[in-house]
Amino acid sequence: MADGEKRIVIAGAGSIGCYVGGCLALAGRQVVLLARPRIEAALRQDGLRVSDLDGRDRLVKPDALGITADPAVALPEADVILVTVKSGATQEMAALIEAHARPDAVVVSLQNGVDNADRLRAGSGQRTVLAGMVPFNVVQSPDGELPLPVHRASEGKVMIEDGGAGLAGLLDVARLLDVEGLAVETHGDMKAVLWGKLLMNLNNALVALSDLPLARELADRRWRLILAGQIDEALRAMKASGIVPARIAGLRPALLPKVLRLPDWLFKLLARRMLAIDPEARSSMWDDLQRGRPTEIGELQGAVLGLAQRTGTPAPLLKNVNALVRAAEAARLGAPGLAPEQVAPPGASRSA
Repeated sequence: MADGEKRIVIAGAGSIGCYVGGCLALAGRQVVLLARPRIEAALRQDGLRVSDLDGRDRLVKPDALGITADPAVALPEADVILVTVKSGATQEMAALIEAHARPDAVVVSLQNGVDNADRLRAGSGQRTVLAGMVPFNVVQSPDGELPLPVHRASEGKVMIEDGGAGLAGLLDVARLLDVEGLAVETHGDMKAVLWGKLLMNLNNALVALSDLPLARELADRRWRLILAGQIDEALRAMKASGIVPARIAGLRPALLPKVLRLPDWLFKLLARRMLAIDPEARSSMWDDLQRGRPTEIGELQGAVLGLAQRTGTPAPLLKNVNALVRAAEAARLGAPGLAPEQVAPPGASRSA
């Protein structure tokens, strides 16, 4: 079966799902977006606009996509299911896959957090499930703009688990997904990759709490000191748990806090790759607070706090950031716009 004949279902057509699905459809792949009714209506009316910080700006016409809000329509004929729902919806999606997808469908988790692939494996029967990692940010413009625009605001290659001999001769998932605007490669140790990404994803909460664009927040050493302190706490908890995270932006994880603590002028000089971000890029956690939705704080700071608790490793900074995001969730007033001094508790270790 040719690549254009394989059906790829995007299970969760939010910002990441629409961007990934749009790139695949533009490359001639057969794509079905499983979307909420509001998104389904917008896509059916005017299609999808897919852009990125490399200068691409492309339109996906409505007839180039399959679009539905019904999993019983989307899932039965899927060859590959890309799960892009928020972590809190993983078990529900696993149950839908178990109920509706073919037994030979390959499921790929393209979600934040470190254990979503395991949740999908536990809930979707005997299907092949591959862990994946999306390194870039995708920004969705305000509600009401049509065609629905999604913009990739940072760089990076999507990584998916090497399926090994079990997929040989069946389906080269990475080759199927590696298209213009969506670079994909395989990795033999996705656990390390996911824990490495989680270290940088600890910044999602700071973007949400500060109400600043990512580039401005990272350019301010006061915020970087808080991120560095969180990463120090996370690395200690990971070490105590026997977890070795992969490199981040080419750096060994142990060096990351040192780079983050550099003076602003030197950080900007040495961390160009980290700062290759669209000026308006934010974090998905910021978007969740703005829209009054639950965040993924439990899968990010919460995951590390779980390690810290099990190993008796102190993590006061992570605990405070977690509590502040939970409070903002409960208030449902959007991003609170806190100052760095309001986020780091008294006596928190923010500097080397």
